Amino acid sequence: MTKPYSQACENNKDPILSKLKSYLIGKEDILEIGSGTAQHAVHFAKHLPNIIWQTADQAMHHEGINAWLDEAKLSNLIAPITLDLNHDWPVTEKYDAIYTANTLHIVSETLVEKLIIGAAKHSHSKSHLFIYGPFNYNGQFTSESNQGFDAMLRARDPQSGIRDQEWVVSSAKKQGFELVQDHEMPANNRLLVFKR
Repeated sequence: MTKPYSQACENNKDPILSKLKSYLIGKEDILEIGSGTAQHAVHFAKHLPNIIWQTADQAMHHEGINAWLDEAKLSNLIAPITLDLNHDWPVTEKYDAIYTANTLHIVSETLVEKLIIGAAKHSHSKSHLFIYGPFNYNGQFTSESNQGFDAMLRARDPQSGIRDQEWVVSSAKKQGFELVQDHEMPANNRLLVFKR
């Protein structure tokens, strides 16, 4: 099959990696929620050989993820597990870090909360949670492009949309995650870094 490709992933993979490097300094097991095209997974696993990167997404995305993984042939990059936020996670182990990019705005608030609850259930006491994507602050869009993007999302699915950073931080705090850094990223995105 033709590998799936996202120009946005190609654009943001290096800026995200530059931030992750300062937190992922040991040998760590990481679960990625919503691996999508797997471009992030391949890039991060290639440049962070000390980590084990577990991909995960809905089953319909597995063929594309595996196409990237098969080409990369990285021993620290693990084939995807089927993870649907509507259901219990198919894992029993706990991870040193959990990463998700561009997921919170394409699912409902209920599923955002389930993602954070699942992250807490499957992470260690000092694990990191990394959330990348666009956020609103004080109920306001940070750019006209984000406002237009939000309108497009809500037209497609009224339950989706750009989330308020304060609400995400509050939801994470309820599950034992404290915000340790809110990084400004290119293209009006942020990288929220939490630690239990």
